Amino acid sequence: MTKPTFRLNVLFVCMGNICRSPTAEGVFRKLLDDADLAHVVGVDSAGTHAYHLGESPDHRACEAAARHGVNLKPLRARRVSADDFAQFDYILAMDEDNYQALRDLCPSGHETKLQLFMDFAPTSGMREVPDPYYGGPRGFERVLELIETAAQGLLVEITRQLHPR
Repeated sequence: MTKPTFRLNVLFVCMGNICRSPTAEGVFRKLLDDADLAHVVGVDSAGTHAYHLGESPDHRACEAAARHGVNLKPLRARRVSADDFAQFDYILAMDEDNYQALRDLCPSGHETKLQLFMDFAPTSGMREVPDPYYGGPRGFERVLELIETAAQGLLVEITRQLHPR
C-alpha cells in the first residue's frame, strides 16, 4: 500500500504525545473532514520525549474528545525526529518548553515551519496549551477548548494557503 501524498502536512507536538498533541491531531482531522480537505492535508502528532511510545492517548483525553465527536483511540504515541522537519510544513508546539526542544532538533533551513500552536488563536490570550496530565478532568476540557480555537485559526490559514485569492 502506498502512502498518500498531501499538498500540506501538519505535525502537532507536546511532551509525551498522549494528551495535547493527539487531541490536536484528532480535532484538526475532524475539521479537515468537515471542510472536505482531508485528502489534501496530512496530520500527525508526536512527542519530544519517549515516555509513552506506542501507547494510546490518555483515557481522559479520549473521553473529553469523544464528548466533542472526536475519536483519539486509534492514535499511538511516537517521538518526533529530525526527519519530521523535511516531511511537515507546519510543526506546532503546544508550549514553550516543547518549542525549544524542537528548535534544538530542527535542521538548518526548516526553522520557519516551527510555531506555537496557540499562535493561531491570537484572541485567546493564551500562548501555550497547558499540560493537563497531572490535573483533573476539567483540565482536559479546557485543553480541548483551546485546541478547538487554535485549530479553527489553523484551518483558516491553511485554507488561504491552499486557495489563494
